[in-house]
Order: sequence, then C-alpha cells, then structure tokens
Amino acid sequence: MTDALAGIRVLDVATLFAGPMAATLLGDFGAEVIKIEHPRGDPARGHGPQRDGVGLWWKMLGRNKKSVTLYLGSAAGQRIFRRLVADADVVVENFRPGTLERWGLGYEALRELNPRLVLARVTGFGQFGPYARRPGFGTLAEAMSGFAALTGEPDGPPTLPPFGLADGVAALTTAYAIMTALRARERDGVGQQVDLAIIEPILALLGPQLIAYDQLGELPKRSGNRSAHNAPRNVYRTGDGGWVAVSTSANSIAARVMRLVGRPDLVERPWFETGTGRAAHADELDAAVSRWIAARGVEEVVREFEKAEAAVAPIYTAADIVADPQYRALETVTAVPDDELGRVRMQNVLFRLSETPGRIRWAGPAPGAHTAEVLGRYGIDAEELARLRAAGVVG
Repeated sequence: MTDALAGIRVLDVATLFAGPMAATLLGDFGAEVIKIEHPRGDPARGHGPQRDGVGLWWKMLGRNKKSVTLYLGSAAGQRIFRRLVADADVVVENFRPGTLERWGLGYEALRELNPRLVLARVTGFGQFGPYARRPGFGTLAEAMSGFAALTGEPDGPPTLPPFGLADGVAALTTAYAIMTALRARERDGVGQQVDLAIIEPILALLGPQLIAYDQLGELPKRSGNRSAHNAPRNVYRTGDGGWVAVSTSANSIAARVMRLVGRPDLVERPWFETGTGRAAHADELDAAVSRWIAARGVEEVVREFEKAEAAVAPIYTAADIVADPQYRALETVTAVPDDELGRVRMQNVLFRLSETPGRIRWAGPAPGAHTAEVLGRYGIDAEELARLRAAGVVG
C-alpha cells in the first residue's frame, strides 16, 4: 500500500520540540520531511540523555526526516530555501514573529512562490498580541494555561510536569491543523497560514475550568492525585512496595471497587450515587481502598481488580513498559535500525490504520546526512556544494 501521506513534502525549519514533533507525526505516515537545520545542528540534538555523544531524544524526534544543513540567515541560504519552497506542500517554523519577514521569507513572499503552500507557525504566544515577541516555551504554557495551578498537593506549590507536556499537545494540534489546511487546499486549490500559540492547546484540554469560572465564579483547587469530580481516584501503595492507580469515573465501577475492598455498605449511601458526592467523601473511600491494597502485592491487586471488572493499573517505569504484554501486543515499542547506534527502541507511530499504516523507516540522522541528496534535486552539484560549505551556508 502507498503511505497515507506519500507525495506530501514538508520543510521542517523549526527547532526543539513542538514544531519538529508535528513534522515527525507527518513523516510517520509517509510525508517526505526535510529537516532544515543550522550548520551547527538542531539544538534538540543536545537535549536529554546521550550515548557516545549522540542525542537519544533526537533519534526519536528526527526519525523519518532527511537532514539538510542550511543557514537561513544568509542570502545564499535564503535563495536555496526559496527553491525548496517552490515545490513544498508544508513549511513548519517556530522563529520569533517577524524573523521570516526580516529574511524576506514571510508568508506573503512564500505564497507568491507557491500559492498552495501551508505555512505552520508555532510560537509560544502566537503571531500577534502584546506577548507575541516574547520568548515562549512549553513551560510557560503549562504555567499560563492553568495546568500548574491545578497540579500538585493541596498544601503544596503549583507543579510543572517533568517532560514537555505543552509542547507535545501543541505538536499534536499542529499536525491536526496542517491536515485540516491540506484538506481545505484539496477543495479550494490554495494553501494558507496556520498560527498556533503553544499556550492554547493545553488550555483546551483542561476541562471546564473556564466555563465554571464564567458561570459560577469558581476557581478549581489543587487536589493531588485525587479528582474533584469522582472518588475513589488516587494512587495507592501496595504491600510489596509498588504502586497502583485506581479510577472510578463510572458509578458502576466505583461500586465494584468498594464491594471488592469489603465496604459494600458505602455503596448504599445516598451521596455515593454521583461522582461529586463521592469526591466529597474521598477521605472515607480512600481509607478503605488504601487499607485493602496495602495488604496485598501488585500482582494480586491487579488480578483481583480484573476479576471484579474494576479499573486499576500498576505505576510503570520505562522498564515495565518494554516488558508489558499489552504494549508488546500493540507493538507500541519498536526497534529501529540506526547508522550511529546500531539499533534503538522507541515509541512506535501513534495509531494503527488498517490500509495505510504508519512506519518508522529510520531514526534521527546525523546532521546534514541528506544535504547533497536533497539539494542535488535543485541543481546544486558537488562543486557548488563545496563552495557553500566553505562559505558556512551548509554544514
């Protein structure tokens, strides 16, 4: 079968995470993603753990991409970029607003070269407004969206996630926005500009906090691992030193849990009939569940919950994930051959399509690994490439 996005050419000129990850998601389903990075290499190559000086995060972020080094701040680099744009479908960028325009590469200029182009612009605060020119990262979005204010223990400080949550949510949203723009292009024949502010997608996922403030004047409080909307919902220590998470969003599941832990009497209380009512009695429910779980090991807890058709999951580390039979059945973790590291395991594509499944063809390549191949399509031969290298335009 032909890959779902075969024939779509993406120029990824973004750095670090949200924009590049969106391009990765497109590449997973067959788009040709040309990663254009500074001759010094993308900063993401130096983030996170490394093996023998090779960035491991980059291996995932750069997968299925062709690396071309090109200095866009130079006149020669800009001329070459315009050649690439002329037959591209998508450009993903995350420069501070005004940067592309200063280089003569703004949307209006690129649209003249290619009216069908979709230009996805991913920035912290969007292309306009009083904060538009501020440096913006996912951490700031996690703070300003209300996420940090909701996260943490009731008597503790606001808490940030230990990974790029807002960037990841923005990447998924950007990929969705690009596909929406490509669908509109299919209908109307012209491309368009996508303006994505990283502060917005994570806000959209935070549930009813805005409408509750608008209609009730209420501000949610931090509740640790508990939920303000149902109970029991928490993480619990097992007798063998492990941890499990329990969720009871459905009333029927909550009733099964309480019968399992020996407190069927609580199911008969009037307040038990709603999630909000149970949340108001979380201390009593948690005490019963915690006591029962603390007397058993992880395997027994999971086994008994499964028998009772109640929802539970052990708290996993990466070591547990790669050993888990469900993840193995889904092939969620896959092994990818790599020229630098030999073989790397990483998360597989996000979902399974029955007719045009995604695939990982290679892990993140070395800087400039495809410069000669890609620029050769545009008439740049070995001699000219050598001159560009000497001038610092390519790496």
